[in-house]
Amino acid sequence: MKRLLREPLVQFLILGAALVAASSLVPGRDLPRDDEIVISTGQIEHLAARFARTWQRPPTLEELEGLINEHVREEVAYREGLAMGLDLDDTIIRRRIRQKLDFIAVDISAMVDPTEEDLAAYLADHPEDFRVEPRFTFVHVFLDPDKHGAELEADARRLLDVLSRKPAMDVSAMGDRILIAPAQEDVSLQGIASMFGRSFADSLETLQGLEGLDKWLGPIPSGYGLHLVKVVSVTGGNQPELEGVREIVRREWENSRRVEAKEQFYTGLLDRYEITVEWPEPVGQGEQ
Repeated sequence: MKRLLREPLVQFLILGAALVAASSLVPGRDLPRDDEIVISTGQIEHLAARFARTWQRPPTLEELEGLINEHVREEVAYREGLAMGLDLDDTIIRRRIRQKLDFIAVDISAMVDPTEEDLAAYLADHPEDFRVEPRFTFVHVFLDPDKHGAELEADARRLLDVLSRKPAMDVSAMGDRILIAPAQEDVSLQGIASMFGRSFADSLETLQGLEGLDKWLGPIPSGYGLHLVKVVSVTGGNQPELEGVREIVRREWENSRRVEAKEQFYTGLLDRYEITVEWPEPVGQGEQ
């Protein structure tokens, strides 16, 4: 059955049936008056079940009669309102009908479950949506522009040369004071950006990818000044296997199906109409 539902022809037929059902929701139609109201056994059971869900107990006979009377009043009001055309040009009703049409489209997309191939293909087509953000452990040496002035860049280059020749030397007392600790452990790119700025985080990721680990990089500018950075370790930053993110991929796949189904649904509806948009003339550009 599920395989059959995946066939384009079957989906087209389902969509066509939904369009026929949707057409009955369009306002402005001729509505016959119906003076008979029948409250079926099924409707009464539904009213009782809804009461039980709310109050955690079944309704008494008196309460059930009250529910039925209220349902009858609602039905009468609904029919009379339609007969009087009160549903026409009503923003709330228009939005509610639009919402129901959306539900029809979503119901169509929910009829098909994704296969392993569907999920694997979606993961491959949207790698950045599921990429594990890298986390960095690093040390940095800060150079304050207020203290170095015009020599800031040159001083940073000279210090970088020293550190590059002796990468294991203790740098805890080097550089200028800054409120950010010189050693940062297991920090995400977002965390780095919140401390140093987005451009610093992007530059660090790029340089580390080019140079590797345990090498002094820089100078890297931030909102504070210049920094020399040595990345000790990087974790994450990889494309996960489907097994590790299956539920997330499935959720995103289903969401994309809903969006696609709604788009196809409304495309089918729009094909039934001739659309004319009468734009007003821009101010000052009318007839001369």
